[in-house]
Amino acid sequence: MFWQYLLIFGAAILAGAINGIAGGGSFILFPALMFAGLPPIPANATNAIALLPGTLASAGAYRSEFGKDLRSLIQVCILGLIGGLLGAILLLRTPPADFLRILPYLLLTATLAFSFSKNLTLWVEQQQARFARLQALRTALITILQLVVAVYGGFFGGGMGILFLASFALMGMTNIHRMNAYKTILTSCINAIIIIPFVNAGVILWQEAAIAAVGAIIGGYISAYYAQKIAPILVRRLVIVVGIVMTLYFFVRSWMS
Repeated sequence: MFWQYLLIFGAAILAGAINGIAGGGSFILFPALMFAGLPPIPANATNAIALLPGTLASAGAYRSEFGKDLRSLIQVCILGLIGGLLGAILLLRTPPADFLRILPYLLLTATLAFSFSKNLTLWVEQQQARFARLQALRTALITILQLVVAVYGGFFGGGMGILFLASFALMGMTNIHRMNAYKTILTSCINAIIIIPFVNAGVILWQEAAIAAVGAIIGGYISAYYAQKIAPILVRRLVIVVGIVMTLYFFVRSWMS
């Protein structure tokens, strides 16, 4: 049992550090929870709860950006809460065997979104002029997109921040600090609301979650010091490699089961 807690704690430190520099900590912590013996759905729920303190801390760092367009912020938060709750309920109603079959595709989606995040955001920015001519359609499409991403976030969560950044670009945002502020508050809302159905269903393993949360906080604190010394591109490449390896591992596991 000790080695399992040690694995979770070490993975959480690394996940918190990676989140502080480039994002993508779930690629580290979620597989580690499963390797430590947690079933897939409790591992997913515990991962989301464990990383919540880090996202809340990040949201607090951007608090100066929140008052600049309070109406838009409230709108996206409401969408996030609704979608996150729906996604969590959908996860709880998904049989574990089916979730394991879906998992490789979720990891693949998250890995591709992370790998091509800059290209995705650039492409979305290029479409802004086209969407601007169709204001009503644009608003409806962005609303639907953000709701879908929020449902995905409540169901799995990996890569949702990148997908939200793309939707903010479609809204016409160009200030990366404001976009990151919205992303952090939105992911915080989703990770907070899903606690309700997860607690009700009893799928959160609190001891493992507490160990992982402490590790993630330590990792985030360490990354604040070393963020200036480590090239983010190196961290991104590490996350991408881990994402590819985990995706292949769970594809093989799915085919063999």
